Amino acid sequence: MGLQESVMMEMKAAMRSKDTTALESLRAIKSAILLAKTDKGAAGELSEEDEVKILQKLVKQRKDSAAIYQQQGRDDLAGPELAQAAIIERFLPEQLTEEEIEKVVVQTIDAIGASGMQDMGKVMGIVSKELAGQADGKTISNIVRQRLS
Repeated sequence: MGLQESVMMEMKAAMRSKDTTALESLRAIKSAILLAKTDKGAAGELSEEDEVKILQKLVKQRKDSAAIYQQQGRDDLAGPELAQAAIIERFLPEQLTEEEIEKVVVQTIDAIGASGMQDMGKVMGIVSKELAGQADGKTISNIVRQRLS
């Protein structure tokens, strides 16, 4: 079953249970998918990789908004954003732990012979492609930076 069908089933369940947070999150996913499908140059169907990128973008937006709200002392607004991010994350592939990400980073550094921060772009490109959908770019970046410095 594709992402769109899963989202539609979840939306029906959320409507029945009157879960407004879930419904709002699911509608955001549905909207983003429809926008991507009808975008100029789109083939009409999305690959699983494209769907994962859309979901990651939505989660990142929610988490960034929540962080801003928390900095401003608006926990009443941060809570719903984090709840929506958690709901959207259910549709993402299983996320790797920092230790698992670090193993991949170390293997990549050894494989390409990276020696310093000047090689960060090469390492990030390879690791990001390999872990697409399984790890957050910010986490990967922090681990690569620690290893190369």
